Amino acid sequence: MRKLLSVLLALCLLGSLLVPFAVAEELEPITLTAFRGDPGDQPYEDNKIYKKIEEEFGITFEWEFLAGDLDETLGLKLQDMDDLPDLFDGGNSAETLIDAGALINLLDYVNPEDTPNLWAHIEPQKNRIITKDEVTGEDVMYIIPNYGLGEGEQIVNSVGGPAFFIQKQVLAWAGYPEIHTLDEYFDLIEKFIAENPTNADGVPYVGFDILCEGWRHFCLINPVQHLMGRPNDGEVLVDVTKDDYPTETFINQPYAKAYYKKLNEEFKKGIISPDTFVMSYDQYIAQLSSGTVLGMFDQTWDFGDATNALLTDKKYENTYVALGLVYDEDDVAAEDMPEGWTIEEHYVNGSLPNLDRGFGISVSCKCPERIVAMWERMLDYDWQMLFNWGVEGEDYSVVDGRLTMTEEQYANTQDIEWQRHNKARAFFESSPKRQGYIMDGEFAGQCWEPGNQDEIVFGLMNEYDKDFLSHYGYSKFGDFVNPPIELAPYGEAWQIDKADIQKDYDDYLRIQDEQLPSIIMAADDAEFDAKWDAFVTEITPSADIYANFMHEQILKLVDAYYGEDAE
Repeated sequence: MRKLLSVLLALCLLGSLLVPFAVAEELEPITLTAFRGDPGDQPYEDNKIYKKIEEEFGITFEWEFLAGDLDETLGLKLQDMDDLPDLFDGGNSAETLIDAGALINLLDYVNPEDTPNLWAHIEPQKNRIITKDEVTGEDVMYIIPNYGLGEGEQIVNSVGGPAFFIQKQVLAWAGYPEIHTLDEYFDLIEKFIAENPTNADGVPYVGFDILCEGWRHFCLINPVQHLMGRPNDGEVLVDVTKDDYPTETFINQPYAKAYYKKLNEEFKKGIISPDTFVMSYDQYIAQLSSGTVLGMFDQTWDFGDATNALLTDKKYENTYVALGLVYDEDDVAAEDMPEGWTIEEHYVNGSLPNLDRGFGISVSCKCPERIVAMWERMLDYDWQMLFNWGVEGEDYSVVDGRLTMTEEQYANTQDIEWQRHNKARAFFESSPKRQGYIMDGEFAGQCWEPGNQDEIVFGLMNEYDKDFLSHYGYSKFGDFVNPPIELAPYGEAWQIDKADIQKDYDDYLRIQDEQLPSIIMAADDAEFDAKWDAFVTEITPSADIYANFMHEQILKLVDAYYGEDAE
């Protein structure tokens, strides 16, 4: 279906490609329907950024945010291909939209001549972003990545992705120790709870939460690869030191058993609550926002609303530090390790485009050229400043040529209610954007994102955090992990589309979701071992199919990356 639709669409576009991609002075007002595959909040009618979009582009939006199961919601929407949202963000299931033929090929509109801003934006990573249609062989790009196309050197002031997190107060209570291994981490949490079972209000602390709901089950299944020293490849462990990139699923390997055995021990001690395995995402965020959860494995962006709530309440001691934990040499027997494997902490990867994540334009959209022209214009300096920094004199100031915010102004940017009046968060988060360092113009060398600007990272850091870092001799929270590792030529394996083996992949994930919580809650060692062995037996057939498939795809991506157009 996807191939047929792209051919028909290409025929319809032959005339329109000759029209300049400029925003006309007089445009017919239109309303775009937009769906985002994440929960969100409706902007208020007086939102100043959306008002400016309406004034310049004649465009308003009708927003729909995810309010249930993502895959089920997308399946319902795809039943009527003539009535899809104009702007369609499929979240972590974007491949479902692409495989169903729901999105247009943006290369019918984006090219160096007509859209120089957009082309320059994707060009450094085009070997990853632009792919080949498997049937027609044509170049295709259905989504311009919404994140990961940074300009200049990679900025790592903090960890934005996966880590084991721990509340700052726990480290402070223990005298600011260095924590590098799983045993050190849980030992500290146990000791803290033993002496501090409740907070000041008498509410019991939760030692460690595990989010298991839906696609966010990565909190349950992904930690092993990081304990083995690798950045995020999804559900496989890849040996990037070898030319043939050996690839295996880690969840059914002996070295994974060590992690789940540790969780079982902590569960029996009461550090992990049974409620965590049935907790919804909203319940999880509410619990983190209360300041009662001492630790968890997650990705920073996944619990941003909880962090903002804690900061708004000035509960700085309850916010989290990202730790790059790895296995201790005694955790896993040498014979259980992959051949020649060495554990070295690499939680932060090199800069990576967020492939197939962000807005695509649906095949039922009647004005794709208006959207592309808007994106093209919005990559200009003034719009990127507006999206990132806001209105000068109102949201930020320029002092001696430096972009800066007052403490109140920066606090506003973290406040959800303020955002609904003053930020186009839903649109900007899913659209193409400039990130990293400003490379030219008046503010060259400064940062697009206020949260990376020195005057804000360090100048506006609350006194608690300044004092906290001083005890470690660090200047930023990114210092708790090693610098970024060089990005593998295949990118990160979690981005690979699994549609060709969807049934086996679904089985592989289902078995983990169903059995790992039960394994963690085993009553004793004998029950744990029995359940683990049964789990390995059941999952291995689908795991083998998945590992072989991923290895093949990784090798294809490596070959494509080193093609004739590779940088």
